[in-house]
Amino acid sequence: MIRRHFSGFTLVELSVVLAVMAIIATFATPSFVAWHLRDQVDARARALFSTLSLARSEAVRRGARVTLCRIDAARRCLAPGKNCDGGAADWSCGWALFVERDGAPMLLRAQSSLPSIAIAGAATDLSFTPPSGQVIGGFRSFDFSARNSRLAASVGSNRCVRLAAGGRARMTQGACGAAA
Repeated sequence: MIRRHFSGFTLVELSVVLAVMAIIATFATPSFVAWHLRDQVDARARALFSTLSLARSEAVRRGARVTLCRIDAARRCLAPGKNCDGGAADWSCGWALFVERDGAPMLLRAQSSLPSIAIAGAATDLSFTPPSGQVIGGFRSFDFSARNSRLAASVGSNRCVRLAAGGRARMTQGACGAAA
């Protein structure tokens, strides 16, 4: 009599492996969410940092005033103190960089909204002026954090972007105490 041997997994072995994978996924999910949130905060801070650097360099290069402002969904500058379409009063609604050309603003760069990240900072537009790219209004700072305060406290993902009166930006970890 020839005996056939089938290789494979039994139902019990498969159930144990699936249970172990479910337990690992349960413990890994909060870490993944925290990592994703830290990554979003960091990416948003880097986006504003690069926009501020571009604004300064364009003011010097073009010899014209360059303005950074909060925008609405139609990419129009919001008035100081006006809330975004989603109701937020900070920079999370997005921002745009304009240069004055023949008396009319020309869009250089725009950043869309990301409501999950809170960006506290200057409530007014920022203007970079030639010939050296100085900022009108002096020192400014922006605090980046997760909008969900429960996750933000556990993640420790705050970033700070400081803008000197000379127009140079600097980014650091942690909060900088910017007021909205």
